[in-house]
Amino acid sequence: MNDRNRDHPGRGGRARPSQKGRQIDPRAVEAVRALLAGQELRRDLLIEHLHRIQDRWGQISAPHLAALADLMGLAQAEVFEVATFYAHFDVRKEGDAPIPALTIRVCDSLSCEMAGAAALRAAIEAGTAPEVVRVVRAPCVGLCDRAPAVEIGHHFIAPATAEAVLEAVTNDDTLAPMPDYPDYDAYVAAGGYRLLARIRSGEMPIEAVLAGVEDAGLRGLGGAGFPAGRKWRSVRGEPGPRTMAVNADEGEPGTFKDRYHLMRDPHRFLEGMLIGAHAVEAERVVIYLRDEYPEARAILTRELARIPAGGPVVELRRGAGAYICGEESAMLESIEGKRGMPRHKPPFPFQKGLFGRPTLINNVETLFWIRDVLEKGAAWWSGHGRNGRKGLRSFSVSGRVRSPGVKLAPAGITVRDLIDEYCGGMEEGHSFSAYLPGGASGGILPASMGDVPLDFGTLEQYGCLIGSAAVIVLSGQDDVRAAALNLMRFFEDESCGQCTPCRAGTQKARMLMERGVWDRDLLDALAQAMRDASICGLGQAAANPLTSVMRFFPELFPETVA
Repeated sequence: MNDRNRDHPGRGGRARPSQKGRQIDPRAVEAVRALLAGQELRRDLLIEHLHRIQDRWGQISAPHLAALADLMGLAQAEVFEVATFYAHFDVRKEGDAPIPALTIRVCDSLSCEMAGAAALRAAIEAGTAPEVVRVVRAPCVGLCDRAPAVEIGHHFIAPATAEAVLEAVTNDDTLAPMPDYPDYDAYVAAGGYRLLARIRSGEMPIEAVLAGVEDAGLRGLGGAGFPAGRKWRSVRGEPGPRTMAVNADEGEPGTFKDRYHLMRDPHRFLEGMLIGAHAVEAERVVIYLRDEYPEARAILTRELARIPAGGPVVELRRGAGAYICGEESAMLESIEGKRGMPRHKPPFPFQKGLFGRPTLINNVETLFWIRDVLEKGAAWWSGHGRNGRKGLRSFSVSGRVRSPGVKLAPAGITVRDLIDEYCGGMEEGHSFSAYLPGGASGGILPASMGDVPLDFGTLEQYGCLIGSAAVIVLSGQDDVRAAALNLMRFFEDESCGQCTPCRAGTQKARMLMERGVWDRDLLDALAQAMRDASICGLGQAAANPLTSVMRFFPELFPETVA
């Protein structure tokens, strides 16, 4: 046989035996095995284990990915696609340059951009060595009321200055301590968990619980506004076993109300959660918390260990930096250890949700109000509304106001009254010119429409939404077109990529909006295609800021292509 062909099958030779694909590094396997000692290796815990690797080594290397796949009995491709889907996992692929030991993330969402995030990032980059510190942009981190916000490793400075950030890089003592909050003992001393005990004992029947939530008209306050009582009945009407998932992954730019409630009165939320779980007879509850809230995670970890016994198993899961996981079915996929991609409906989550079981999904604020609604009654809840609306809302207010923050105000309040009565008026030197009534997807309205009641059903006629009640106030010194472009860039970055109308539509819209002259007909047609054909609310609502700016700010488009 010709010696040239000896190692080539198909040419008369036989190949030397060799293993195919990426090889497993025994040292990496032992390191990951030691890290995960005592942890279950269930498929749904994949993201939790990726977090442990990220936290331990500051990145996820190719050998560690391969080792984790081997230990969990998964394909390396499956682990890789999950790890690279989420922004908070720094995956170092084979052949990549080393990732610096420290990463600084500068939020560039709208409130932070208005507060000078671009200049801040440039100053931080100028003061750090790129081989030691990596400075990157980040989407909203939920600190809009203290903009601009910076994340150092997994700690936050807000409002941030370049000097404070550079000092924190070398001195961890500059980072904020754990905030004070009422713990389990304080909550119980103030009457906490008595309502739960009454319900569990049967003193307050389940029917009375459901009727109380329905009579109050409490709606889902994460954005969709679906009647909470009807949702509870729907889940309860499905055959068991049932589960519950809590959406604490608020990622809408301008939204930080859930963080506020979790860090200031966590047990009021937890009692509402346990009441909801009891009402639908859920055997298991999973709280899905956004990864940008490490302080809230520490609080919940501590306090969950003390909640009253006798209820469902409660687990706390970390998000990993994916806005799309605020969509309920994408959240369920992420809890199951997968990429956070929305499911096609039907079936709906109340029919077939987490792990295929009927699932009750509520957000933090909805559950936060359960105790008050049931103890004080429907009349109390309804008595707080304005302009014919009912209830209270936690408005996340940021931007050009004197006193930003979470404002507990009547549903139906106007933005003018919200600014004047709750925010101390406009910031010195700024005049009210425009506002976002419902975060990034809620649209942008001019100050001349500042008397529209803020609630579900009042803004839709203008192509806008109240959503999660994230109100961002702009002044005459802000560029409304630039604000809409900032929001479209956010949606382009956060699209999961599953459907073409959203994946390509947000990109094309951003490119068209970067032009000096906007082609209104083309942008309108693109926006309509995104609304009609996108799988979930991200793509369906991404064009709301764009279309509302073109509709309500015609003076900004003297040279618009028509």
